[in-house]
Amino acid sequence: MFSTIKEDIQVVFDRDPAARSAVETLLTCPGLHAILLHRINHWFWNKKLFLLARLGSHIGRFLTGVEIHPGATIGRRFFIDHGMGVVIGETAEIGDDCSIYHGVTLGGTVWNKGKRHPTLKTGVIIGAGAKVLGPITLGENSRVGSNAVVVKDVPDNATVVGVPGHVIMKKSPDEEQEAKRAAMAKKIGFDAYGAGKDMPDPVENAIKSMLDHMHKVDEELEKLKKEKGG
Repeated sequence: MFSTIKEDIQVVFDRDPAARSAVETLLTCPGLHAILLHRINHWFWNKKLFLLARLGSHIGRFLTGVEIHPGATIGRRFFIDHGMGVVIGETAEIGDDCSIYHGVTLGGTVWNKGKRHPTLKTGVIIGAGAKVLGPITLGENSRVGSNAVVVKDVPDNATVVGVPGHVIMKKSPDEEQEAKRAAMAKKIGFDAYGAGKDMPDPVENAIKSMLDHMHKVDEELEKLKKEKGG
């Protein structure tokens, strides 16, 4: 458990540019607090100490504004940014390296017992205010745009937007050009709130054109530096 907690702390530095020190993160990051409390509450739940687990979950909700049922299964390096208003149901399953933003709901659509909440595979990102409802599966590295409402399975490497959510599959662009765009997007920090290169037209085209232009400007600057240095 301790190695998992260490990863939970480190992932804040990896995915939140506002994080400055371990002490500040431990004291002031409600998303991290919610996850650490859930790790403990989930352990109680697995030991069939249900009342203790639910009380711990209730306290965590009061302190952080994040409601995670102690029965929910959460993988390694999970990240909740801001946190307020997040709800994660009892039978939700979250894989490794997933990220969600404030106002996200992983909820159910029926009152029957059994599997009734979503499953998130590895690397899923869910934007602020999105609702993912029912016993559906979000494939590896899929993304859900802000305020989308998702009620159907999502394939791997796809993006969902809109109400109701509809899937936008990745195209097959030139790999070299796409790698350049990804590098530039990372350089300028463009990938927050589940938004990025998979956004639909015409926004996608505009963003890609901007990234291509910025990459070209970077190349010209590097060329000028070399000429001046020579």
